Amino acid sequence: MSTLPKIAWIGLGIMGAPMAENLIKAGYPVTGHTLEQDKLDRLAAAGGTPAASIAEAVREADVVVTMVPASPQVEAIAYGPDGILENARRGALLIDMSSITPQTSVDLAAAAAGKGIRVLDAPVSGGEAGAVEAVLSIMIGGTQEDFDAAYPLFEALGKTIVRCGPHGSGQTVKAANQLIVAVNIQACAEAVVFLEKSGVDLSAALDVLNGGLAGSTVLTRKKDNFLNRDFAPGFRIDLHHKDMGIVTDAARAVGAALPTGTLVASLVAALRAQGDGGLDHSALLRGVERLSGHTTG
Repeated sequence: MSTLPKIAWIGLGIMGAPMAENLIKAGYPVTGHTLEQDKLDRLAAAGGTPAASIAEAVREADVVVTMVPASPQVEAIAYGPDGILENARRGALLIDMSSITPQTSVDLAAAAAGKGIRVLDAPVSGGEAGAVEAVLSIMIGGTQEDFDAAYPLFEALGKTIVRCGPHGSGQTVKAANQLIVAVNIQACAEAVVFLEKSGVDLSAALDVLNGGLAGSTVLTRKKDNFLNRDFAPGFRIDLHHKDMGIVTDAARAVGAALPTGTLVASLVAALRAQGDGGLDHSALLRGVERLSGHTTG
């Protein structure tokens, strides 16, 4: 019988499923809930316990982890008679690892406090590969005490684990992360089209660029996507569109100018409008190709 905290995991998508499985591998008892039966079957095959409802999943949990797409989904699973706040026990720790607006995280923490439930916002960066390999960067908002209590759990999921400040701070840092990633992918995509139209060996060029100051985690992770035009989703354009909305709105609220970010947000939105929302965000390359009259498929 494990002496580790009992975990309820809500949301078993591209990121959530491998993250929950990493907790199981680390010895945590994990009960999970999601809407798709095949994902519940995957959890069971990994050694977890499927639950038919949120209430069933969280009732006995010491820690509830949520990983869903956006603020509306967080609010849907947290509030109401069938939600987390009404069914989790007093003293439980709710860790929301979704990427949502900072204000949603602040509001959730306040509502949970009234139920005796502690909250951390803990969005992640690293994509599907980072989730599978348990090397995510985790940016956390909440109290130092709750952060310290959750640290061993975070160690089973990631390598860079940082408390960034009070509630909402993790989401603010994640918004900045998504700004940097989108601008970086766009720059890489423009470089790829420029190199190809110039007749350069693209693979060789990306290797040498990645070895110098132009190198980045984005280029390392997405190089093969660019070379092979493989846009199977690790992180969908739809989700990055949502995140660019978060960062541009948050920046406007604090009076921060995002001249480049606003342009890239428009390019992400245009790609989505052209029907590519379900593709990986490396598909920003397709937008540059269209603008350049250089389509390879």
